Amino acid sequence: MVNIKINGQPIQVETGKTILQAAQVNGFEIPTLCYHKDLNPTGNCRMCIVEVKGGRFLQAACVTPVWEGMDIQTHSEIVTKDRKMTLELMLANHPQDCITCDVSGECELQDLAYEYKASAPAWGSKGTRYPVDSDPNPFIRVDMNRCILCRRCVSACAEIQVRDVWGVAKRGIDEVIVAGANTAMLEARCESCGQCVAYCPTGALSNKMNYGMARAHQVKKVTTTCSYCGVGCQFDLLVKNNKVIGVQSNPNAPVNGMALCVKGRYGYDYIHHPERLKKPRVRRYLLEGKKKPVISDQLPALSNVEGSVISNQWDWVETEWDVALNIVAKKLIEIRNNFGADSLGFLTSAKCTNEENYLMNKLARQVIGTNNIDHCARL
Repeated sequence: MVNIKINGQPIQVETGKTILQAAQVNGFEIPTLCYHKDLNPTGNCRMCIVEVKGGRFLQAACVTPVWEGMDIQTHSEIVTKDRKMTLELMLANHPQDCITCDVSGECELQDLAYEYKASAPAWGSKGTRYPVDSDPNPFIRVDMNRCILCRRCVSACAEIQVRDVWGVAKRGIDEVIVAGANTAMLEARCESCGQCVAYCPTGALSNKMNYGMARAHQVKKVTTTCSYCGVGCQFDLLVKNNKVIGVQSNPNAPVNGMALCVKGRYGYDYIHHPERLKKPRVRRYLLEGKKKPVISDQLPALSNVEGSVISNQWDWVETEWDVALNIVAKKLIEIRNNFGADSLGFLTSAKCTNEENYLMNKLARQVIGTNNIDHCARL
C-alpha cells in the first residue's frame, strides 16, 4: 500500500494502481474520453490530466501509477483550463450539428463540453472533411467527421473481438481511423458485431439500422436475454412507441458485458415481422383427434368436395402450449407403445442451455427408454 493525497484528502492505495483507479475507488471524479474500464488505457485524449505536486507537467491519470507521498489535484485552475482547451481543439475538428446528431444526449464529448462550457474556438471549425456514411457495411454507419481519435474502436476490436479491423492512418492534422489498409470494413475481416459502435463515445460509429429513428430521451430501455443461443447474453432493447427499434449493450450484463455478436445486436427485426409465429401450430386433424388423412400427389389439382376436406385437415391451426404439448406427448407414447422405444430419436441443439440439453437427455433415456439421442454440434 502507498499513502497519497487527492485534493488534500489522505488515502491509502494499492501499489501499482493508477491515479484514475485510486480516484474512482475513493469517490473523486476525473473526466475521461479515451479511457474505458474494459480496455487497456492509452492516454490519448488527455482529458484525465491532473496536477501532481512537484511535477514538471500535468499527468494523464489513466496511465500514471501512484507512488508514496503523491499529492494530486484533480480540478485545479490549470487543470480545468487545460481540459477546456483540449475540448475546444476537439470541437474545432468536429461538426457543429449536435441539434441533429443521432447520439445527442448520449455523447460523452457533448456532456464534457457542456460541463466545461467549451465551444468551437473563435478561429472556427473545419466542418465536414470526410464522406458521411462512408462504408458499405449493412449494419455500421461510419462518419469520421465526428471522430475524436480516442482509439476506443481500435482497442475494442483488437482486445475484445480480436479482429484488428480498425487502425490509425497518417499523422498530425491528417490522422484518421481507417479499416484495414484504408479499405471497406468487410474487406478488413469485420464481423459486423458492432463492438466498435458500443465503445465509441461520439457519433463517429453508429447503428445504421435505426439511425434517425429516435434520440436518447425518446426511447425506453428494456433489459432482456438474447434468444439466439444458450450463452445467455443480455442487452437493452430500445423501445419507441411499443416497437423495438434497436439493441444497445448493457455494461452490467453478467455473461457478456458490452460484447454481442452480429445476430444479438442486429438480428432483432424478427420481433415485429408479420410472419413471426407467436403461438404453437398443430395440424387440424391432430387437434380434432382424427386419423391422418390420405393425401395424393394430385391433391393441389383437386377441386371436388372430398379433396377440399382432405386439404382442410392438413391446415395449420394456432393453439395453446398445453394443447400442443399434450398432443406431442400422446403421439410419443403411442409410437413407443406400438413400435418400441428405439423407433424414436432425439436431436438436441447448441442453441439450448446445458440444463435444457440435460433435460432432453433425461427425457430420451429415462422417460422414453432409448439411447437414440445426438447433438447438432457433433454432426
